[in-house]
Amino acid sequence: QVQLVESGGGLVQAGGSLRLSCAASGRTFSRYAMGWFRQTPGKEREFVATISWSGVSTYYADSVKGRFTISRDNAKNTLYLQMNSLKPEDTAVYYCATGNQMHSLRGDDFHYWGQGTQVTVSS
Repeated sequence: QVQLVESGGGLVQAGGSLRLSCAASGRTFSRYAMGWFRQTPGKEREFVATISWSGVSTYYADSVKGRFTISRDNAKNTLYLQMNSLKPEDTAVYYCATGNQMHSLRGDDFHYWGQGTQVTVSS
């Protein structure tokens, strides 16, 4: 059974930084693409970033490109999201996710989800 547990969320001022982590268990972590998504109340969940099984290929939403960095440590079964220059509009619940493919452009095929971690950016 695949389990994904996010951590690292919190309250930060605009311009600040946070690093989210996602600990994965239940299968061979290094074989599959993973990603981060976010959701605010009343809106659909939106794509933030994905990373291929090896970590070589990464994809970002235009809204976070240049500010966020997705990475993974396959030895630790952990996915990361480094978030810099945070803006109030980045406030959301952030979810990590994965599927059954080695690569995924926008995570449309992802069907394993964590419980989410709240990120709040104050102005």
